Amino acid sequence: MEFLATEEQRDFARSLDAMLAAAGTPTVIRAWAAGDQSPGRALWSRLAEAGALALAVPEPYEGVGPLPVELVTAFVELGRHGVPGPAVETVAVSALLAELARQGDDGPAKRLLPGIATGGTIATLAVGAPPAPPRGAALDADSADLVLVVRGDELRIADGYEDVRISADPARRFARPAPGGELLAAGPGVTAAVARAGDWAMLATAAQALGVGLTLLERTVAYAKQRRQFGTAIGSFQAVKHRLADTLIALEFARPLVFGAALTFASTGPSDTGPATTGLASTDLASTDLASTDLAAAKVTAGEAAYTAARTALQIHGAIGYTEELDLSLWLRKARPLRDAWGTPSWCRARVLDAYGGS
Repeated sequence: MEFLATEEQRDFARSLDAMLAAAGTPTVIRAWAAGDQSPGRALWSRLAEAGALALAVPEPYEGVGPLPVELVTAFVELGRHGVPGPAVETVAVSALLAELARQGDDGPAKRLLPGIATGGTIATLAVGAPPAPPRGAALDADSADLVLVVRGDELRIADGYEDVRISADPARRFARPAPGGELLAAGPGVTAAVARAGDWAMLATAAQALGVGLTLLERTVAYAKQRRQFGTAIGSFQAVKHRLADTLIALEFARPLVFGAALTFASTGPSDTGPATTGLASTDLASTDLASTDLAAAKVTAGEAAYTAARTALQIHGAIGYTEELDLSLWLRKARPLRDAWGTPSWCRARVLDAYGGS
């Protein structure tokens, strides 16, 4: 198995890094949290032009996918720069519609996927079953152009939303889709498509969490080099060195698991075994396939590593780490929600343990 990024993948990551660095994402994040979508939508369009939103969309629908490894490459950069908005949920919607098309129902895909791939449509998804956000809530439903909701084996376009709530990260708002709405599809195929969407969402969230953790560590190391106590940089203190080293090890351990899960996911393709073996609707974790198990392992490891990086950053920055004025806070507040999004640590661990007989 080739485990090194290709030159094209490295170029893709570098181009996204340069673009997002020039975009000044802290300003974009704060505007999104305040309800001003204009900077975020402008950035969304630039991401679409770079191809980042087309990676889960098949080529017949103006996409370039499915490309799980490239998706991870992109979402690590989105996490590193803290890009706001329902990017993961847009990927999940893309995967859901693509799976319906693979089953033979390509009407919704023809209608909706081109707009998602080209950046004209910001999409989000409400499911209400693990590992999706609970209680049928949808991330950024108040900002999205398309809100899909799954109730039972029905897939509908939501007719509005209600009960908006802010998470620990002010740039992440959840809303419950209003009842009713246009019916797009129904039946067992919807359940299998939602399962596939959940796997894509887990992969993208793991990559995003890894990127958030990398930025937290990078900024904390830089601060430890310049902050001085007793006439010397605090980065020279053994306790600080050990804390930073533990964080680095956690992130570097998570990185190959995330990319390895993407490779496994890319090699397996859509599951033909139905919802009992993959994703959101899984009830028999002991029969979970290798790709789904790898995804769960990657998600829990990346999420915990990002949360470790956040705790380290907060401790080493001391009192200023609590201030909203410091850009670091924009990443600190993302780590915990991403750890729990699309697969809580306990849910992921149960999936992995049961897949190996609980040993």
